[in-house]
Amino acid sequence: MKFNTKTIHGGQHNIDPAYGSVMPPIYQTTTYSQTTPGGHKGFEYSRSGNPTRSALENALASIENGEFGLAFGSGLAAIDAVMKLFKPGDEIISTNDLYGGSYRLFTKIFEGLGLKFHFIGMDDASNIEEYINENTKLIWVETPTNPMMNIIDIVACSKIAKKHKVLLAVDNTFATPYLQQPLDLGADIVMHSATKYLGGHSDVVLGSLVVKDKDLADRLYFVQNASGAVCGPQDSFLVLRGIKTLHIRMQRHCENAEKVAKFLKSHPKVDKVYWPGFEDHPNHDIAKAQMKAFGGMISFTTSEKTLESAVKLLENLKVFTLAESLGGVESLAGHPSSMTHASIPKEEREKLGIIDSLIRLSVGIEDEEDLIEDLKQALG
Repeated sequence: MKFNTKTIHGGQHNIDPAYGSVMPPIYQTTTYSQTTPGGHKGFEYSRSGNPTRSALENALASIENGEFGLAFGSGLAAIDAVMKLFKPGDEIISTNDLYGGSYRLFTKIFEGLGLKFHFIGMDDASNIEEYINENTKLIWVETPTNPMMNIIDIVACSKIAKKHKVLLAVDNTFATPYLQQPLDLGADIVMHSATKYLGGHSDVVLGSLVVKDKDLADRLYFVQNASGAVCGPQDSFLVLRGIKTLHIRMQRHCENAEKVAKFLKSHPKVDKVYWPGFEDHPNHDIAKAQMKAFGGMISFTTSEKTLESAVKLLENLKVFTLAESLGGVESLAGHPSSMTHASIPKEEREKLGIIDSLIRLSVGIEDEEDLIEDLKQALG
């Protein structure tokens, strides 16, 4: 089954044997009747499993070419479940340019529980080798990274992970499985903030993990059930609905982002534009090899390189909405240093290029001319 068909039909079999509903029903129930103790029809309590959530988990596994999907109450809850696989003294190597919430979870929660994190540049995957030791258990990758759009070679990371017998997890939120499928490139775990492109309409908060290995899936399911950070049936239904249009939305996101990125690069009031589709973007060739297209996310800095210039631009946008999050049908603009990445210390942010004049755009699916005109007037 091809990808576009999978978004609509993947993993969706015998969802409603009772009435033949085309869409998986919303099973808004806490518990399920049993004919005898332990005698049920596959579900007993909705923290452990719910038919609507199971339908979503099957769909997630299908579009990522995995075997097992797990859905959580948020993307951070999904990451939290991965971290709970480890014990005090274990070490994780993470890219240094990553979502601020991931950084906060790693440093403010799990470092305090005894895990050790190394935050390093992964533009050259060989940098990972020097940080691996007998305590290393996981390599955590984002690609493209948030918000600097750095590209990390998943295949190269996989070779290093397999050589040292450690797990490789990839946050695939920015790319989505429409653009890249990390499991096929050698990753062990794929994570999504399904709040973003998978949901696609800025109306749900949800996270997911997808794996191929049954033992790993069983360990993660134990954490999911024991910790209880699951999503409800209504949220599961909304993300299922979003997935069904993922392919056509992503096509437009990518087309619009290309036009917007090229406009910004040519504008005299813009200094740098970060978008993997430019041939001079670091690791552009890797992006071209492992991604179907270059995504709907762009970051750029103003030529004045001041906080005031960024704030003025953001306050004057009319079509783009100044807001956190990304991946919805509407275009959003954000200020990473004061919004999504404020939890990262200023000196660390600036080392990565997250300076006060950096603006991040989530390019939506509106008419490209309206988006460009909006940026033009705000810059002017």
